[in-house]
Amino acid sequence: MNTNTQKPFEHGFMLSLLLLAIGGLIWLFTPFISALFLSLMIAIATFSKYEQLQNRFSSNNSALLTTLLVTIVLILPLGYILLISTLEISTSIQAINHDFDFDKITQIFNQTVAKLPLSDAIKSTLSTALNNNLGTFLISVKDFSIVILKSIVSLSSHFILFLIIVTFTLYYFYIDGKKIVKRIKSLSPLETHLNDILLNQFKNLSMTLVGSVFLIALLQGVIFSITIMIIGLPALYFGIAMALASFIPLLGGLIIWLPLSLYLYAQGQTTDTLIVALSGAVVLGFIVDNLARPSIIKLLSKKSNGANTLDHTLITVLSTLAGIIQFGILGLFIGPIIAAMAISIFDIYSIKYNKDRFDS
Repeated sequence: MNTNTQKPFEHGFMLSLLLLAIGGLIWLFTPFISALFLSLMIAIATFSKYEQLQNRFSSNNSALLTTLLVTIVLILPLGYILLISTLEISTSIQAINHDFDFDKITQIFNQTVAKLPLSDAIKSTLSTALNNNLGTFLISVKDFSIVILKSIVSLSSHFILFLIIVTFTLYYFYIDGKKIVKRIKSLSPLETHLNDILLNQFKNLSMTLVGSVFLIALLQGVIFSITIMIIGLPALYFGIAMALASFIPLLGGLIIWLPLSLYLYAQGQTTDTLIVALSGAVVLGFIVDNLARPSIIKLLSKKSNGANTLDHTLITVLSTLAGIIQFGILGLFIGPIIAAMAISIFDIYSIKYNKDRFDS
């Protein structure tokens, strides 16, 4: 009798200790969360290569070779992009803060409206509406842009330590990956098949996100670089900017090519404006974002044998923006992963309790 009365308290106490331990670890590793998360996603996406090398080498040597390969092919280029983007973004933040000329921007907008193929009455109404609301809108855009840019710089400013942590943890994720998964399953109170669904979903999402994001970024960056090269502007700068912006579905490319095309139009460069607008709206916006991106995601989902949870466009866009604000540039990955995993957990809840309802 005494044992039975103590069991609920013992269970509750152990659960409290477990939650306290998890909370303590999360608090302890908070400075490295972004690096650990990226390292985990890369390890999951490339784990099959590590297993292939295990057929020929020992576990330690296979982990070392895979880590070196991933570092050369993926982590060092990412570090270079972060370094370049830090320098450019820091300059942009200073320019936005010190050179923000409201009168000049208003003049550009008025010149753009004046050149539109509309009647004088419509132009007058549009110009009045812009002048009345443009100030508040521009200040909001300025503040939001600075928040996003500072979030990106916050990671890039200590990217050397970040790269060291990613590389170091990647090696041990290869070696201890199966042990970690086994330990998570043993601690989880869920049924075995539900644990498998959840872990497989995280694996598939990581592989799909890492692959699709970098492929789309490369594609959009190269296409926009060629476009910018045609009109005689610095191709590398705008190509990197477009590649980084393209991580945000639908909205990313728009924040690069639309202001540029409006500026070129206000300067009277109609041909260049047309080239940039067509490249941005048709090639990048429609063909790449609306046709190529879903196709690449579906292809990678099929290869990883996973459900395509990234089809929820609104949630993907919002979680990407929120992820950038919360985690810096790696929020481009972390935000959608968290949102997609939440959807997966809702699905598991439905599978578990709808089944129980039908069984009862």
